[in-house]
Amino acid sequence: MNFMKVKSVVKLSAVALASTFVLAACGAKSSSAKKQSVNFMESAEISTMDTSKADDVVSMTQLSNTEEGLYRLGKNSSVHNALATSTKESKDGKTWTFTIRKGAKWSNGDKVTAKDFVYSWQRTVNPKTASEYAYLFSGVKNADQIMAGKVNYKKLGIKADGNYKLTVTLDRPIPYFKLLMGFSVFFPQDQKAVEKYGSKYGTASNKLVYNGPYKQVGWKGTNLSWKLVKNPEYWNKKNVKMNTIKYQVVKDSSTALNLYNSKKLDVTTISGTQVAQYKNNKAYVLRKEASTFYLQLNEKRKIFKNKKIRQAISMSIDRSQLTGKVLADGSQNVSGLVSNGLAKNPSTGEDFAKESAVKSASTQNLTEAKKLLKEGLKEEGLTSLKFTLMADDTTAGKATNEFLQSQIEKLGSNVKVTVQNIPFKTRLTDSSNGKFDAVVSGWGADFSDPISFLQLFVTGNAQNNGGYSSKEYDALIKKSNTTDATHPQKRWNDMVKAEKILMNDQGIVPLYQQATSQLWNTKLKGVVYNTAGNEYDYSKLNLTK
Repeated sequence: MNFMKVKSVVKLSAVALASTFVLAACGAKSSSAKKQSVNFMESAEISTMDTSKADDVVSMTQLSNTEEGLYRLGKNSSVHNALATSTKESKDGKTWTFTIRKGAKWSNGDKVTAKDFVYSWQRTVNPKTASEYAYLFSGVKNADQIMAGKVNYKKLGIKADGNYKLTVTLDRPIPYFKLLMGFSVFFPQDQKAVEKYGSKYGTASNKLVYNGPYKQVGWKGTNLSWKLVKNPEYWNKKNVKMNTIKYQVVKDSSTALNLYNSKKLDVTTISGTQVAQYKNNKAYVLRKEASTFYLQLNEKRKIFKNKKIRQAISMSIDRSQLTGKVLADGSQNVSGLVSNGLAKNPSTGEDFAKESAVKSASTQNLTEAKKLLKEGLKEEGLTSLKFTLMADDTTAGKATNEFLQSQIEKLGSNVKVTVQNIPFKTRLTDSSNGKFDAVVSGWGADFSDPISFLQLFVTGNAQNNGGYSSKEYDALIKKSNTTDATHPQKRWNDMVKAEKILMNDQGIVPLYQQATSQLWNTKLKGVVYNTAGNEYDYSKLNLTK
């Protein structure tokens, strides 16, 4: 998810962060078991609450706590029944049958039924919806043809047999299918509500309905504060301890820390010298994330069509200085697109990131970088490199942008980088519309598999804003999803080869793998955190005495 774009994440990742999200929580108001209230902080605005259209970590954190699907993911991405009470899988892995929980309701009193899943999935894959996450449905029968405009969206491989039996038919086995079912884009939607609100659906708290642990109130589409309140219609409401979660957008980390120290925040994200000061505090928590930040270079621009120029930019960056001194929040160097620790070779146990690493694509080498830039400019008939570098207007976003500017301009006096920091929501829109030269993007894995990253850069993918395209890369990703889908080692090898191609082409410029350093009120318990997917689950959040 987009974390910027950053699943983010950020998904996702959002999946703060150099380009997006910072989660924090503020000001507990009560320790009463019946009247628990806590205040949380985000570092970026909500972009949408439309299940079919959300693609960033801020929006998806809201959705995963106000809506619910077939499964809810627990610790270490374990799968637990939610709206599904039982599941049957065919021997060939292509047919899945779910029994839907009776008694589940939407916040408007409507029953949650199998038909709500059918409607939601069809709406998302319908090209008219323009969902940036529709590609995750690839593998569901007819999804690819529907997204290509060749088949009607109502022929998607999902059907309801009455209110409480749901059948999903796949074109091919999907190794990570259960994990997908716990991700917000696969949640149901109430057709009556979508049609009632029309184009305004998901643009404000009162323009949608909820079936999850909480209802959202007070978000009007642009304001910077809102609440989550316990949903009285939620089927498992007896186990939801928190009555109210109050949110406000705070983009300055120093302000957030001051509020924490004055006991007006229960959680705050820290960075830089703050980490050194507090890392031995009992309230300190380091959350490693399956999210990677990288530069997307718009290959529609003449300067970035040239591979050598893209390589020169990557080789100009000292990533150890970026993670150790600029961010200083626990983030680490990354060797490519796929984050460290996400997946291991099924035969050898070697980490995917290590096996697929291309050293030249993520290592500083100024001498070689200057040589490549000179050659690239000559090939394009240019004498200088000038472009604008876009990032979020958060503290981390500004610091990252300034650092990258100083690093890239070391390539020579004929190199000029202009920095542009804009609100997260605006950056997402401009990135999607191709209105950038270069942009700091981030992605948080939507599930614990390398394909969650790699499928982003298939030709035409909605997240592939830089326009990278490689027939060989596309073929390998397709092979991993089709002929090799049921052969773990072959599928693994396909993905390793694809990553190497992307890095050798410098289709993106990897920057760092994100980690978030936080201070949590030690009385706050029960948060479920996963490095991939819907990262934060507050359904079991509790404020102890």
